Amino acid sequence: MTVPFELVARGKVREVYAVDADRLLLVASDRISAYDVVLPTPVPDKGRVLTALSVWWFEQLAPVLAAHGAEHHLLATGDALLAEGVPAELAGRSMLVRRLEMLPVECVARGYLSGSGTVEYQHTGAIVDVELPAGLVEGSKLPEPVFTPSTKAEVGEHDEAIGFAQVVDAVGTERAEALRALTLALYRRGAGIAEEAGIVLADTKFEFGTAHGTLVLGDEVLTPDSSRFWPAITWSPGAPQPSFDKQYVRDWLTTSGWDRVSTPPELPEAVVAATRERYVTAYEKLTGRSWS
Repeated sequence: MTVPFELVARGKVREVYAVDADRLLLVASDRISAYDVVLPTPVPDKGRVLTALSVWWFEQLAPVLAAHGAEHHLLATGDALLAEGVPAELAGRSMLVRRLEMLPVECVARGYLSGSGTVEYQHTGAIVDVELPAGLVEGSKLPEPVFTPSTKAEVGEHDEAIGFAQVVDAVGTERAEALRALTLALYRRGAGIAEEAGIVLADTKFEFGTAHGTLVLGDEVLTPDSSRFWPAITWSPGAPQPSFDKQYVRDWLTTSGWDRVSTPPELPEAVVAATRERYVTAYEKLTGRSWS
């Protein structure tokens, strides 16, 4: 499908097009990645879900951003993009956004112990430089949400957790402190909204850039690709949790025998269908809207 703009970047799940000097078009595909590798099997409707959910979250998070002197990058979406020349088939999976100077860190907030955080905690009692109480297990709620940033890897490479000092080295002390405070504030707001919808927001990651010196929230926000969503009714620390995100795909890959080095396997139809159902369920529960 022809997009009337220059392709400037292709990420794991998105294409980025230059509309003009100040604006970009982000197009979310149905590709899905796991363990920092793009899998060969798409998940139908995934790109549309990610876009619609991000747009909804930008609206919910706008007051938190404003309170921190920050903004978000979304300018337009949906039918409003048709006037910009975006094909109708892509309008539902696209966002017109401000062009930013992106910051070289991923801002991760954790309210619960899970995934790689559990592995590191079991070895060191901490996640990089964030000390945690003794006795936590997979799925434990943390006493307070914590900021555990990581590097921003290129496609095919792996993100690596970093300490706060490395964020300071990358962006300066004042900016690093602002990122930490805003990341945790956004997480708390998102977790509160999710809780009302019967969902545990275990962790999530945000990406920020700047425009004319102002901190701007970019990329996608609080989606099943960037967050761990657990059904609150089944949350029980001590084991991996059922989820509304791509952890289902990670779990299948683990049992498939894939070595995370060779070409990843195709996903079975049942795994694709179950993954799509989880993404749609997350959207419907969080927004209170019907996907259909």
